[in-house]
Amino acid sequence: LSVSFFDQFMSTTYMGIPLIALALVFPSILYPTPTTRWLNNRLITLQSTFINRFTHQLLLPLNVGGHKWATMLASLMIFLISLNMLGLLPYTFTPTAQLSLNLGFAVPLWMATVIIGMRNQPNHALGHLLPEGTPNLLIPMLIIIETISLFIRPLALGVRLTANLTAGHLLIQLISTAAFVLLPLMPTVAIITSVVLVLLTLLEVAVAMIQAYVFVLLLTLYLQENI
Repeated sequence: LSVSFFDQFMSTTYMGIPLIALALVFPSILYPTPTTRWLNNRLITLQSTFINRFTHQLLLPLNVGGHKWATMLASLMIFLISLNMLGLLPYTFTPTAQLSLNLGFAVPLWMATVIIGMRNQPNHALGHLLPEGTPNLLIPMLIIIETISLFIRPLALGVRLTANLTAGHLLIQLISTAAFVLLPLMPTVAIITSVVLVLLTLLEVAVAMIQAYVFVLLLTLYLQENI
């Protein structure tokens, strides 16, 4: 039974087509493409307003040089939210519950921020490895610790997103299984369990949005350190 709980995180295939590829392409179909007209429909207007407000909020801590990342960060945010939310639907596959996919997003973007810092201001970027006023005896140890913490950043980004989504999906499946089993035995307990399941599902919807925002927000903070 415990193995079947984790089957939902396996990349399955249907008629030879990997569902992870279908899940990655599907969000791009959901969003309408803005037109060049002065007036658009309500859906496009709402979508554009959300993207503009989010981009403005995201770029507040960034310098002007970091505004070049606006399109990529906003697209990544919408893409992650879409995958996280679609994964909560029944009979769906959640690509962002895979650590390999999340690291595929985290490592290149983190590496880009490090390369930008090393190229534009190497002294300032290397200065993060050693705080000012450090005693001489602690210098080698602090440099090692700060270097390790620097390389742990992309791993933390990927693991945080994967762990939150995996734990949420497992809890939903465990509680739904408990409610199904308890329904003929103890209907009152099953109803209470179902209410908890609904509340947990609402919490997972919030987690799906918050984790996507945290992922992109941390990337902007890493970018701000290097520009």
